[in-house]
Amino acid sequence: MITQRILILIHYLEIGGAEISLIGLLNAIDKNKYDVDLFVYSHQGELMQLIPDGVNLLPEIPKYSTLERPMKDVLREGHIDIVAARLLAKIRHRIYRRTHAITGEDASIFQYVANCTTPLLPKVNDKEYDLAISFLAPHNICLDKVCAKKKVAWIHTDYTRIHINKRLELPYWSGFDHIASISEAATEAFVKIFPELKDKVIEIENILSPSFVQKRANGMVDEIVPQNGVINLLSVGRFCTAKNYDNLPFICKHLVEMGLNVRWYIIGFGGDEPLIREKIAEAGMEDHVIILGKRSNPYPYIKACDIYVQPSRYEGKSVTVREAQMLCKPVVVTNYPTASSQIESGVDGVIVPMDNRACAEGIKALIDNKELQERIVTYLRSHDYGNETEVGKIYKLI
Repeated sequence: MITQRILILIHYLEIGGAEISLIGLLNAIDKNKYDVDLFVYSHQGELMQLIPDGVNLLPEIPKYSTLERPMKDVLREGHIDIVAARLLAKIRHRIYRRTHAITGEDASIFQYVANCTTPLLPKVNDKEYDLAISFLAPHNICLDKVCAKKKVAWIHTDYTRIHINKRLELPYWSGFDHIASISEAATEAFVKIFPELKDKVIEIENILSPSFVQKRANGMVDEIVPQNGVINLLSVGRFCTAKNYDNLPFICKHLVEMGLNVRWYIIGFGGDEPLIREKIAEAGMEDHVIILGKRSNPYPYIKACDIYVQPSRYEGKSVTVREAQMLCKPVVVTNYPTASSQIESGVDGVIVPMDNRACAEGIKALIDNKELQERIVTYLRSHDYGNETEVGKIYKLI
């Protein structure tokens, strides 16, 4: 008999590391013991089709779906209050940036929007849950619009690498019973920004299933095919500052100048696509860097590549790196702050410098060292990278 209820909230289910790890969590929860509701603010994204049986997808509430869609569409649908709130948030955020001389990437805008729009939203429903999980920041909705005995907010990134307005965020993080972090390195970064929240943080790794990844990797791809003398590299992730894809064409250029015939494929989507295409043209790498765009199932592409590369500026804990390891691919990651928490360089992958040329030299060294590639693959084949048992940490919170 089901006696305990869990609610999980997320913005949408587009392809992304956090979203993939949510699918892993939903698959891991024992539906015979727990009644699981999933509230997706906007029912969009390729991963909607992967919501497992036994999970109750709550109906979309129209007002929630307006939070990240173009404002002209939201206005056309009659949600004048939401449009006004989002405009107010932009004005307040612009003032904040000006008065604090903020330049560059700034994640604080999301908290401004959440603070202005959440009061206008209805409650998610009238149920009381034993546990409510807010899977992506900002976490206002779970805190203010859900009734639950305990609430958990999730950390998915390196908080020392993004700008936030701590004064705005602290009250919301503080309102949760627990804060779940995906790695020790992500925890350390978060606690540097929010030392007063140290005692609330628990570590729960991204839940990934090797059988799920391997099953979905069984498919053919037309774009990546073995060719004599061609090295097929692959990177998967959102087109955003964190992933560093704007530098990828120049890393590739160094590889070509070193005499390597590489094809570097990129799967993903996001606002940086025009910038990435501009940099591909600037580097003259149109024949070597190929943007594949969105793919609902990236796993056959990972299986087809020779080496998986994560050239990120920063990560919380890369889901795609772990998926590539599950598919026994040699993995190269740049030396972002949390890299060593996931890769033991020379054992289950290789960590290379962030500098473009040095990064290329590290990739070339792996390409040239067939013995090291084989040793890494052998190691990956002998290790189980599944961690479905992490779900037990969630059960203990109830």
